[in-house]
Amino acid sequence: MFPRRLAGAVAAAAARAGLRGGGLLALLANQCRFVTGLRVRRAQQIAQLYGRLYSDSARRVLLGRLWRRLRSRAGHASAVMAALAGVFVWDEERIQEEELQRSIDEMKRLEEMSAVFQSSGVERHPPEPKSQTEGSKDSGGKEQPWEMVMDKKHFKLWRRPIAGTHLYQYRVFGTYTDVTPRQFFNVQLDTEYRKKWDALVIKLEVIERDVVSGSEVLHWVTHFPYPMYSRDYVYVRRYSVDQENNVMVLVSRAVEHPSVPESPEFVRVRSYESQMVIRPHKSFDENGFDYLLTYSDNPQTVFPRYCVSWMVSSGMPDFLEKLHTATLKAKNMEIKVKDYISSKPLEMGSEAKATSPSPERKGETSRSPPRIEYA
Repeated sequence: MFPRRLAGAVAAAAARAGLRGGGLLALLANQCRFVTGLRVRRAQQIAQLYGRLYSDSARRVLLGRLWRRLRSRAGHASAVMAALAGVFVWDEERIQEEELQRSIDEMKRLEEMSAVFQSSGVERHPPEPKSQTEGSKDSGGKEQPWEMVMDKKHFKLWRRPIAGTHLYQYRVFGTYTDVTPRQFFNVQLDTEYRKKWDALVIKLEVIERDVVSGSEVLHWVTHFPYPMYSRDYVYVRRYSVDQENNVMVLVSRAVEHPSVPESPEFVRVRSYESQMVIRPHKSFDENGFDYLLTYSDNPQTVFPRYCVSWMVSSGMPDFLEKLHTATLKAKNMEIKVKDYISSKPLEMGSEAKATSPSPERKGETSRSPPRIEYA
């Protein structure tokens, strides 16, 4: 990219100058374009060659290692090569242990206020938590205050402005006593079941999995209220179940993936973050738990700030209630939902350095009979 830009700049300068040296500058610009074209074609040829020689998973591992070697030498050019080769670089995009721990720490800070949610008619605000995102600070580095939006007996909703934007970050702290933490957690993660209970879902599938951390990349297409276009999200998620400390956490954020280019049918949401922490009152299999949900996204609308705030403030409680109802149905009707607690993902300490496409994607090129997969 840099040689091409340099060539364009050199040619433009030569044209404006109108000097005798313009011919020499134009020759230099053409040479830069020629070299850039050669490198791009060579990268494409290499990708095609490895595509014929190696399986999909082996190719991703090989190209990922190549990208890591070139990154320190070629900088941006290596990223371009990775994109041309269709490689998702997990070393840059996977959710780290530190991100999971930050969400758990936020829950710990608010647990001292749990009495607020167990007694009605008492209006108190939790202590101002420390920010987990740079966007929640103003230009002077000061933390933005949380504003109470909704105050119910078992449900509290706050928001605070994201500096430099017309958007808000939202936080929900609530309690359920009629379902178990295990059931609530599993229903959130089960993409196949969500397609049944969430009527807004148009498409929801796992694109790729990271065997090192257990992170997954998902593509989610959802209806938006009329007259807005449907939105699509490409995001990475990772969950952790700590039975020793009696806590569960699910973290998601938007990413770019070469297998899911932007479609003209939907509006791509490129800014999205979500952290859900669940703290059982007793155990994972007994009714009762507290949860903390922190959420922000940019839905790319042209509506005023108060309209977007109203949609999110009303939409978030509605979604949580649908999630709760779906959990009750799964419990009472004994709907089969995968147990993600038992199938805990690999730890970050693993020495393996490999990635694998989702089984849904593998089925597209495999002749084995199709099967239902869970994310």
